[in-house]
Amino acid sequence: MNRKFKLTISILLAFSICITVCSCGSANSSGSGNSSQTTITIAARDGSHTDVINAVKGDFESENNCIVNVVSLSANDIRSTTLDDAGNTPGIYDLIMIDDPLMPEYIENDIIQNLTQLGYSDDDDFVEKSKLLGKDPYPLGATYALPFSGNVQLIFYNPDVITDTSVLDNWEDILEECSKAKDNGSKGYAIRGQSGNPIVSDFLPILWAFGGDLFDDMGNVILDSRESREALEFYLKLYETGDNYEKDDLVNAVKTGEAAVALGWPSWFISGEGASASIAPIPGKKNASSEELATGEIGNWLLGVTSNSANPQLSLKLAEYLTSQQVQRKALEHGGVPTRKSIFRDNDVLTKYPFFAQIYAGTNNSRVRPRTTAWSKIEDVFGAELVKCINGEQSADATITNSSDAIKALAGK
Repeated sequence: MNRKFKLTISILLAFSICITVCSCGSANSSGSGNSSQTTITIAARDGSHTDVINAVKGDFESENNCIVNVVSLSANDIRSTTLDDAGNTPGIYDLIMIDDPLMPEYIENDIIQNLTQLGYSDDDDFVEKSKLLGKDPYPLGATYALPFSGNVQLIFYNPDVITDTSVLDNWEDILEECSKAKDNGSKGYAIRGQSGNPIVSDFLPILWAFGGDLFDDMGNVILDSRESREALEFYLKLYETGDNYEKDDLVNAVKTGEAAVALGWPSWFISGEGASASIAPIPGKKNASSEELATGEIGNWLLGVTSNSANPQLSLKLAEYLTSQQVQRKALEHGGVPTRKSIFRDNDVLTKYPFFAQIYAGTNNSRVRPRTTAWSKIEDVFGAELVKCINGEQSADATITNSSDAIKALAGK
């Protein structure tokens, strides 16, 4: 069964549920005792995020006399189906999971509602950098989405291969350690080198550590620089020590010691049983004497109420429930990654999940990807150029030049 067929089945199933719900009337009818149940349908990221929602939704269903229908989709499929569904009334989905760099695109296309206008008040227990991701204009506008999963990119390494954690302080020492691992018969640095989001996300922290960037503070494209070329040349050297993996294979390679180190997201490596690799913040220094820069790419998954939801208030209530302190604590047992300061600072939680200290530190030292409605297209063109480079089809110099020109065309600057 191919991906497109499975996606079609998921959409048809969700749509049929919506039709059934509409014919049943509203939830919590009073007087007759013959109340029907409303269904709230969530477009959720597949994998651990879906698992968490399914594990904790029961109490909400009981308390609100409703059904929470979780449609598990890939990141690309969430984006494509929600964009396609934007013109329908009511829509297939009431609540959608949002990869935070897509927030500007979703708001421009009127995919999600202004939660502040729905009556939501900000919760100061959310980690500040996570809370701000759901705002538009970023970072001080109204709230459009709530932080569900506290993903931030980190270094994941196998402690049997990387035995001296001091080498994780800067990128040149990591390269040296990965070269040693290769000389000893292992693979050093594992990359996720597929076109689009995977390779762009993999390369950005190194670009930032070398002082490069895609845009300046005024939104001008500044990728065409010496720093960018140095970062890409270095990325190629790292790749020479290791290999190119799909996500699940990358996780397994680091877990088993086939590879020494990789960048990754907590939701890949963390389950209810704990972490499958050791964790450290992404180094912000090119070498031991360099200035330290913010390099931890924040990638929280957010929850937003669709603009064409038939039940916006109940959907907001569900988003608040799923991101509440009580439910986030329960979600820890199922691989959930919190977004609340009170959980990250809880000594009992840290005793059971010591790696949360690294996630919290990484989040506080993180940076957002460019806030632009063209981000998904930028990832596509930049990723395609980076793949050509790692495949030996073009030089690092040509890759930076071509990428810069393509991004300028998309960004209009």
